[in-house]
Amino acid sequence: MSDIFTKIFNIGIIPVVVIDDENDALPIAQALIDGGLPAAEITFRTPAARNSIKRISEVLGEKILIGAGTVLTEKQVDEAADAGAKFIVSPGFSENIVKYCISKNLTVIPGCSRPTDVEAAIRLGLSVVKFFPAEAAGGLPMIKAMSAPYTGMKFMPTGGIDEKNLVEYLSFDKIIACGGSFMVKKEWIKNKEFYKITESASKAVRLMHGFHAEHIGINAGSDENSASVLSAFSAFGFSVNDGTDSVFLDHDIEIMKKPWYGKYGHICIETNNIKRAEAYLKSSGFKFIEESKNLDPKGNYSVVYIDGDFGGFAVHLLQK
Repeated sequence: MSDIFTKIFNIGIIPVVVIDDENDALPIAQALIDGGLPAAEITFRTPAARNSIKRISEVLGEKILIGAGTVLTEKQVDEAADAGAKFIVSPGFSENIVKYCISKNLTVIPGCSRPTDVEAAIRLGLSVVKFFPAEAAGGLPMIKAMSAPYTGMKFMPTGGIDEKNLVEYLSFDKIIACGGSFMVKKEWIKNKEFYKITESASKAVRLMHGFHAEHIGINAGSDENSASVLSAFSAFGFSVNDGTDSVFLDHDIEIMKKPWYGKYGHICIETNNIKRAEAYLKSSGFKFIEESKNLDPKGNYSVVYIDGDFGGFAVHLLQK
């Protein structure tokens, strides 16, 4: 996966932004950054697109990933690239636009809603396409059906995606990210209510990650001590699931039989996508213990510990 696509995956939601006044560009971009969504696909539906991209790129630089959307002509490709856009998105599949972007070494994500479009994209060496208009073109069932024969293709659905269906879309492993405009509503921009963009972006980020405290672990340190802790909890009538390294009481308490992370124990936090959550937390300054991952041959893992102490407890993420 290219660096741009890795960034898109890690961010998870790409705000699709229509800007009528280039003076709104920086406040919108900063509001998205403050809300935890450091990305924007600025559409070429208005004359302000080029200068908006330029302003954001010059002032905020690497703090936000900027792309150009609704790109229909080679001239617009040049304008977007010259202004600082890192990727190009088109609503439909245009072989000329795709070839032109490739010739300029620009990441391009063309719109594809039919198998023939996907096959055309594959012939040109693409591995990620936009699925547009997502809901009107069949939604997630259509993406799943189309992805079956095209196993190497990833999709970025856009159109009709909001808080109600975002998590469902992102739960499918062939979806690299979702595009949406629900966190950058036109009336908020018109009324200069940029704080509402920050609030909506923050809400979308929390929804996407779905962080949830799943269980707490107690460091007993040995079989003998774990038996003693288990006995102390016996009066509560929890179901007991005895494993090699630990004992679970219901699904809420884990008693560790051997020395483990954390002074007193650990707190497990579930998340919808552990790789995306790890990237998000890293961007917030957290570090992770790489050796705590149990990687399979494809590099997948379901657990990773945060490097640090939380009141004497370690914290690990768990893939839902």
